[in-house]
Amino acid sequence: MITEARGPRGSQQPYSTGYEQLLEMVRYEGAYPTRERADEAVRLVLAGLGRQLTGDERVDLARCLPLEAARVLTVQIPGSQPLTGWDFAKDIATRSGASLATTRWDIGAVFTAVSAQAGPLLITRILHRLPTGWALLFGRAGLTPAA
Repeated sequence: MITEARGPRGSQQPYSTGYEQLLEMVRYEGAYPTRERADEAVRLVLAGLGRQLTGDERVDLARCLPLEAARVLTVQIPGSQPLTGWDFAKDIATRSGASLATTRWDIGAVFTAVSAQAGPLLITRILHRLPTGWALLFGRAGLTPAA
C-alpha cells in the first residue's frame, strides 16, 4: 500500500469545508460507500498527479484545490520520466495494489471533481503539458490535430 500520500487520520486536524466538499464530490462520482474511501482515492490519485505535473500548471492547480488536497499534490517530487495516461494508471495500480479497473475508476472519480474545481481552461493547459492518453482520464476525448 502507498504510504506517502496518507497519514494517520487520528492525529490530524478536522478537514476544511472545502476538502469535505471535494470528498463528497469524489464520493458521489465514485459511488464510494464512505468518505474515508473517497479520501483514500483522492490522496492516491493526487499524489500520482503530483509526480507528473510541473510548472505553472502545478502551481495553478494547487491554488484551485483545498489546502489538504493541494498539499498532497505539491509534496510529491515530480518524476524524471513523464508517463502516458495508460502508464500513469498502471503506476497507480502498482503502488496501491488495486486492479487496473479499480484504479481507473478512482482516477476518473478524482479527476472529475478536480476538473470541476479547476475549470476547463486550466485542465486544457494541464492536458497540453502531459503526454498522450491523459485526456481520457479527465473524461475528455483524446483528439489529435489533423495533418
